[in-house]
Amino acid sequence: MKDKLLFTPGPLSTSPTVKQAMLRDLGSRDDEFIQVVKDIRSELLRLAFVSEEMGYESVLMQGSGTFGVESVISSVVGKNDKLLVLVNGAYGERIVKMAKVHGLNYVVHNFPENEIVEPAVVADLLKQDPAITQVACIHSETTTGLFNPIAAIGALCKEQGKVFIVDAMSSFGGVVMDMKALHIDFLVSSSNKCIEGVPGFSFVLCKKSALLKAEGNARSLSLDLYDQWNGLGKNGQFRFTPPTHSLLAFRQAIRELDAEGGIAAREARYKKNKAMLDKGMQEMGFKYYLDHSIQGHIISSFLYPQDPNFDFMQFYRALSDRGLVIYPGKLSLMDAFRIGNIGYLFPKDIEALLNAIKEVLKEQQITV
Repeated sequence: MKDKLLFTPGPLSTSPTVKQAMLRDLGSRDDEFIQVVKDIRSELLRLAFVSEEMGYESVLMQGSGTFGVESVISSVVGKNDKLLVLVNGAYGERIVKMAKVHGLNYVVHNFPENEIVEPAVVADLLKQDPAITQVACIHSETTTGLFNPIAAIGALCKEQGKVFIVDAMSSFGGVVMDMKALHIDFLVSSSNKCIEGVPGFSFVLCKKSALLKAEGNARSLSLDLYDQWNGLGKNGQFRFTPPTHSLLAFRQAIRELDAEGGIAAREARYKKNKAMLDKGMQEMGFKYYLDHSIQGHIISSFLYPQDPNFDFMQFYRALSDRGLVIYPGKLSLMDAFRIGNIGYLFPKDIEALLNAIKEVLKEQQITV
C-alpha cells in the first residue's frame, strides 16, 4: 500500500528508512535500548546548540506534544508562582486550559490570531505585574503558521528574571534555534514534527537550574517532569513503558537530519517548498490569511475561495483520493485551510500537489 503524502503540521510524511527502523523489538530495560535513549537525549541538546556541560538537560516524555507541554506547565509553575500565557491561536489557548485544569495562578494576554505577540506589550505586562514568574509562548502557532518573535520575548524574560517556556512543537528541527542565545528555559517539541520521526513521545529541553526548582511541584504522576528526568538520570530508563519503536525511528531520523546537512539544510528545503507553494497558489488565485512578513515556512493558511461551488470536505477528499492530504483550518473568525511544507517532502511533491489542486478546481468547477 502506497503512503499518502501528508501536507500537514504533523504527523508528517517520513522516509522509508525511518519506518524501517521500527521493524525490530527491543526490551525497555535492554542495555542497547538504554543507549538509544541516552544518545537521543544528547543529540537533542546538540541540535539546540547546548549540552549538559553548559547546564542543560533533555527529558523524553511519552505521549504527543501536548503531553510534553502539559508536563512543563503542571510541573514548573509552583504554588507561589504566576504564569503569563501569551495567546494568538489555538495552541496558546490550550496552555490556558492546562493552567485552568491544574489550578495554577495565571494571567492571559490575547493577541489577534493574525498578529504576532508584540514584545513591547509583553514588556509592559511584566512591568505592570512583577508577580509574574513564568512566561509561556508558542513559537510557530500552527493555527495560522505565523512565527512569534521568541528572540525578543526571551531577551525580555532574561532581563526581568522570568522563566521562559516555548512551545516549539512544529518548528524545532525546521528552524535553527540556539536555546541559550534565545534565553529559553524550557523548549518543548515532538518526535513527529520537523525531525521527521513518528508519533510516540515529546521532549523537553531544559535549563537545569530551572528544572531543579520543579521538584515536588507536579500536579500529575505520569507528567511529573522532574521525576521523569530524575528517573532517566538514575538508570537511563523511563518510569513507565516507553514507546520503543518510536524511539528507534527517531534515532534514525536524527541520523538522516545530519546526513541532509543539519537543521540549516532542512530549513532551506522547507523554505524552498514554501516558495514553490506560494508561487503556485498565488497563480491560481488563492489568498493567504496572514501578512507575508509574519508567515513562517512551516505551514500556510489559505482563505476559502468565494465560489459557492467550494466545499472544503469535497475538496479535501478529492485531494486525498489522489494520495495528497492537506489540513482543515482552525481559525475562529475566517474560513481557511492549511498546507504544510514540512516532513519528508520535496519540491517534486509540492509540484504534484499544485497540479492536483488545479485538477480538482477544474473538476469541481471552482473559480478562485
